[in-house]
Amino acid sequence: MIIPIATIITKLIMLHEILQQEFLGNPVSNYALAMATVAIGLAAVQIIETIIIRRLKKWTEHTENDLDDRLISLVDRSLIPILYVTVFYLAFQDLIFSETIDEVIRVVGTVALTVFIIRFVNALIASVLEFYWLTKRDEITRTKSLSLLLPAIRIIIWAIGMVFLLDNLGFQISAVLTSLGIGGVAIGLASQGLFEDVFSYFAILLDSPFEISDFLVIGDFAGTVEHIGVKTTRIRSLEGEQVIFSNKALTNSRIQNYKRMYRRRIAFQIGITYDTPLEKLRQIPNLIKDTIVNTQSATFDRAHFFAYGDFSLIYEIVYYVNSNDYNIYMDVQQQINFTIKQEFEQRAIEFAFPTQTLHVSNNGGESNGNNSNNHKAQNFAAVKQ
Repeated sequence: MIIPIATIITKLIMLHEILQQEFLGNPVSNYALAMATVAIGLAAVQIIETIIIRRLKKWTEHTENDLDDRLISLVDRSLIPILYVTVFYLAFQDLIFSETIDEVIRVVGTVALTVFIIRFVNALIASVLEFYWLTKRDEITRTKSLSLLLPAIRIIIWAIGMVFLLDNLGFQISAVLTSLGIGGVAIGLASQGLFEDVFSYFAILLDSPFEISDFLVIGDFAGTVEHIGVKTTRIRSLEGEQVIFSNKALTNSRIQNYKRMYRRRIAFQIGITYDTPLEKLRQIPNLIKDTIVNTQSATFDRAHFFAYGDFSLIYEIVYYVNSNDYNIYMDVQQQINFTIKQEFEQRAIEFAFPTQTLHVSNNGGESNGNNSNNHKAQNFAAVKQ
């Protein structure tokens, strides 16, 4: 059955007239457009939620890290509500109601959108910090620190979001900010030291120059970190007393962190007497090498006939202790020194040591002191960090 063109045109004219009719101050066409926008928008959000996000979740289950799992879960939990609010907000933008209803719609939409965005940003920052921070060592300490840091971050983000919201709602916040600024200057001057320590605390948490149980050297002081607080850090000295440092003082100091040293380099010299035969002198480097290689936790680097000293033949030896533990370092060094002494005694290799020979003449009671000093002991170690 073929519909006459005139009938089609007549129906289109009637439809146009219907769409142009007004209802509650808006043409019917605007309502139709709003409904179409809502339908298309909801369909698009449903596709994103049920198809794209589900497939992404299945894909992230097979990845090695859980950062992508956190992000997809965050999008599903926080970003989808933002999309729903945006769809309805855009759909009602072209509809004109009474001034009161328009204002209510604008305020509700702006508030809802701002709140969802703030929550999304907070959750995003928390997820990223938890992933990158808690996957490192000392997770218990980092968890405690993160529980103190996140509330401060949330407060800052909410404050920024509220300023943005009030500005979009038409409030004149410049005068409020000015008054707060004057009061803030007064408070800041009164508590400048406290704020500096608090900011230094956050710097320590974020940058992690040291952690609890780390052994630090700060100038002439050395000790182990026991507690990192908001204002101060407590360090136990080698003598046993607890020393309190302000966080600002620590961040402004040069800190040596021995806990993060993976191995120690030891370089030392020994002096051998000049009357030692050449054949024995040639054996010394390999003898010392075998001693270090056969010592647990030690790695040999080199041993050389280094120089002719004033009173001895000088050998220089370098090796590494594969531990950051000071006691292990001392045990290894002691064992190597004992073994070198034992091997030299077995082979009649003598260390040089200071001697003095006094020649006495009977002619007129004169005496001549001749410091031959043909032996000199040189066995000193220099630990180069």
